[in-house]
Amino acid sequence: MLDKFYIEDHIKKALAEDIGFGDITTDYLTNENDTMSCELNSRTEGIFCGKSVFETVFKVLSDKVEINFYKNDGDKISKGDKIADIKGPAKYILLGERTALNYVQRMSGIATETNKYQKAIGNYKAKIVDTRKTTPLFRAFEKYAVKTGGGSLHRFNLSDCAMIKDNHIKYSGSITKAVEELKKNISHAHKIEVECDTKDQVKEALSCKADIIMLDNMTIEQMKDCVKLINGQAIVEASGNVNLTTVSEIASTGVDIISSSAIVAKAPTLDLGLDCK
Repeated sequence: MLDKFYIEDHIKKALAEDIGFGDITTDYLTNENDTMSCELNSRTEGIFCGKSVFETVFKVLSDKVEINFYKNDGDKISKGDKIADIKGPAKYILLGERTALNYVQRMSGIATETNKYQKAIGNYKAKIVDTRKTTPLFRAFEKYAVKTGGGSLHRFNLSDCAMIKDNHIKYSGSITKAVEELKKNISHAHKIEVECDTKDQVKEALSCKADIIMLDNMTIEQMKDCVKLINGQAIVEASGNVNLTTVSEIASTGVDIISSSAIVAKAPTLDLGLDCK
């Protein structure tokens, strides 16, 4: 869940960026007592996400803005669906419109894209998860959207899990040396993941008792072979060349996790609009 204080702090900064020294259009076209009514409508189909964020944008500006939602986060929406009614001071609705839509369109787009991937996996046990390839300072919102769309989450930041990647291996000299050094220093509560490009690296990661083994850019046959070798001794993650066409076949190899930056980085914004009555 997104914490209220985090949402408010982020929104205040976003509003400050957008408003600048004042809305020279709205300030001169509205009076303080003017009111208006609008609808948040969907212009396409997808998964709605960002209800509390959308609402908070207007609440930060004025407690007189009233919003009545007909959809909740995770709900399917179709073209023409009314998501919410908004009414209140015209000045503050016009002032917050773009910022509120920016949040909810981006989050709904990610939720929709994630849902497509998880559905494409079908009945296989694999879960689609995100990566750290996120928009700077927008990660919490993007990860919340992934979860809303039916996906699962990878590490939130660098302090969540020790992930030994190819450059770490080169720097340390070997997977074994890297794992040994980490085990001497990290908390017992942290897991160690090793990125492997070959079967030999998988064998080495297993001998070091890595908690998670990532099969990076392997072929389907290589993944099947490595899953059989690992045989439940570690969580198996697949990464690389993941798209809506390949994700089901990757899942068929028996991996536990499929990580992809595409569900966030390549997700289009969902077409939602704020229409005045």
